[in-house]
Amino acid sequence: MQPHVIAAVLWAVILGGAGGILTEIGPWYRNLRKPSWQPPDWLFGPAWTVILGLAAWAAVLSWDAAANEAGRMTVIALFAVNFVCHFLWSPLFFARKRPDWALVEVVPLWLSVLALCVMLREFSVLASWLIVPYLAWVSFAACLNLAIVRLNRPFGDVREIS
Repeated sequence: MQPHVIAAVLWAVILGGAGGILTEIGPWYRNLRKPSWQPPDWLFGPAWTVILGLAAWAAVLSWDAAANEAGRMTVIALFAVNFVCHFLWSPLFFARKRPDWALVEVVPLWLSVLALCVMLREFSVLASWLIVPYLAWVSFAACLNLAIVRLNRPFGDVREIS
């Protein structure tokens, strides 16, 4: 297996694994008021697995199609920025118990996914399309995050919601 394929797989596995580890479905989360349209908790793991797998495939396609080192560095930079933005959301929402901070953080996350969608097109149209489910899911997640903030605010302290 080539190093860029291993890197893409690791990118997806680390993000998916960290998201799972940092997502504590405990009493605090269970007691939050949530909108009626929230999917069941069990759906998030499989959804992220498919989405991050498609994004890893997009990374490999883009890397393979990059004509030169500058193109490959662009692919690395796009996925690196996205990695950081993606990684930050779960600790803010779950570990810090601050859905309001996570709502602010979801903006750079969404922009990083949009950048992937738009900029990977230069390398591979298919790669760009493989990012669309990621963009759609983060858009949906942002709406869900907003609804949770509206239903439960304020979040000025880390407290158990009863």
